Amino acid sequence: MTPGIRWASSLSLLALLVFSLLALLPPSLAQGSSGFNGSVLVVDLSGAITPASDDIVKAAFEQAQAGNYRAVILILNTPGGGLTETMDILGQMDQSKVPVIGYVYPEGTSAWSAGTLILMGTDVAAMAPHSIIGSAQPVQLSPTGGISPINDNKTLNAMVALIEEKARLHGRNVTAAGYFITRNLNLNASDAKNYGVVEMVSPNPRDLLIRIDGIKAKNITLSTMGAGIDCFELPLGLAFLKTISDPTIAGLLLLIGLYAIIYGLSSPGMGAEIIGVAATAMGVIGIGYDVNIGALFLILLGLGLVLAELHSHSFGILALAGLICVVAGSILIVPVSYPEWYLPAEYQRSMITTFLIPALILGAFLIFAVYKAAKARLAPTLKGLDSLIGAAGVSLDRLGPRGYVQVRGEYWMAEADQFVEAGQKIMVVGKDGIMLKVKRT
Repeated sequence: MTPGIRWASSLSLLALLVFSLLALLPPSLAQGSSGFNGSVLVVDLSGAITPASDDIVKAAFEQAQAGNYRAVILILNTPGGGLTETMDILGQMDQSKVPVIGYVYPEGTSAWSAGTLILMGTDVAAMAPHSIIGSAQPVQLSPTGGISPINDNKTLNAMVALIEEKARLHGRNVTAAGYFITRNLNLNASDAKNYGVVEMVSPNPRDLLIRIDGIKAKNITLSTMGAGIDCFELPLGLAFLKTISDPTIAGLLLLIGLYAIIYGLSSPGMGAEIIGVAATAMGVIGIGYDVNIGALFLILLGLGLVLAELHSHSFGILALAGLICVVAGSILIVPVSYPEWYLPAEYQRSMITTFLIPALILGAFLIFAVYKAAKARLAPTLKGLDSLIGAAGVSLDRLGPRGYVQVRGEYWMAEADQFVEAGQKIMVVGKDGIMLKVKRT
């Protein structure tokens, strides 16, 4: 394969990777109008709160203020997410001149951990029927891989003081707000309304606008009866960032990138290292540049062991050890524990499981790819082709006159002086560079 073709192939694969990610971009809730005085702006924060979420909220608040929107509705359907981003969103809501309505929607969804904290910080809190909030006690991964609650008084007191103050500021049940953290309290929509944790229970945004009409927020009396509904359309850059910021996607990008770099270094010239660098860069951007040094060391150690296997005779021991290091480091490099991430225990466990399975699959592929690359490098040289003259083989393609054949267990490009059907036996009668000359037998 010529260098030009290799580069073209690499660029094609890179384009495919980018377009695949673009295909995952979340669709908007609905088509909105261009934004006019008298409408409310709906912002979808479904999924984990990631490094893109605070940028999305900031852009939405700027549009709401510039467009004279009556209010902003934050749709919350989240397991939680980054604590830093959550604190930034809380600060933006406090500074916003436009009233902010938090809405756990649609029915049956949840806003746990960071989602509950954000809901408590909104000017008006609402939930769809059968939705749930709570499970806000910080948890962390233990050294053995288990998950344990954080009982440090300093940490708990700070979180409790924050959520209670948000509840007090907006006239909500301060005791219940504290229990979200100290007792992992969970409340459905009707209980949250009865206990004074939220103001409204509403089945859909249109009904919500009717119910909140006349409520006072930020010294503004809401006039939302019959108001238009505009959905905040994510700019392409923010939409792409939101996609790669998803913890699972960011982790998979890192995995694919690291394995591609290993394969590229073990088989130079194929262009895999280009894909690897691009995917790794997007993965690091997705996790917000927060790279665990210990995990990075494991990955580099594993990479070195896998490459060392190609120049040793350890019968795969180094490759296996390297694979273990790479998989372990790849899992650890994506933070899921508090304080980086503010997520319930069950979601953290499911994230690890979801991440581990692709890591093992990609690891198995890496072993196979490195094995094939090493086998190709150890294939007979041009002078060694002389030893194949007279050898028998089988045609893999219909030679008309060129195609692939298998000789002594290896694949070769071959040319025949007459048509040879796939599956027919052939004999090597000569060579032309690295191409075999064969005839039907």
